[in-house]
Amino acid sequence: MEIPVEGIVDDRRSSRRYDLKLPLRWKLMGLQRLLDTGTGISVNLASGGILFEAGAPLPRGIYVELSIAWPALLHNTVPLRLMVSGPIIRTSGTCAVMQVVQHEFRTIPQPAEQRAISASLLNRLLQRPAGKTARAGSRAAPSRLHQRAH
Repeated sequence: MEIPVEGIVDDRRSSRRYDLKLPLRWKLMGLQRLLDTGTGISVNLASGGILFEAGAPLPRGIYVELSIAWPALLHNTVPLRLMVSGPIIRTSGTCAVMQVVQHEFRTIPQPAEQRAISASLLNRLLQRPAGKTARAGSRAAPSRLHQRAH
């Protein structure tokens, strides 16, 4: 299922969309209570909204919270999740578009064994002679965190 987003002559979107297929978890929120949960995958992301495949039809107008596995690592070792929330503004089948009202990055807690491996790896990297770099394909961490509320 695809909601057309490109090739529209009168497209007035002010923010760029990024085609990122990332695993996510969603929560539908009612008045101070959880209505439903599920998993899905992002289709594309922009600063103002996210198109995602929810795996089930979701109701328009309901507030949704997404927890998206982020592909970059903080300090090249710590996994991150992008947490976003806002209303569902459009749906088509099992696809939904949410307006981003709030967003923030959170670190993902690691098991003690994984923390020990990460610390060991970091120590080895810090002991490299000058001029040696980390292996190709290392991911850079996001430069800053933003939160926006309306």
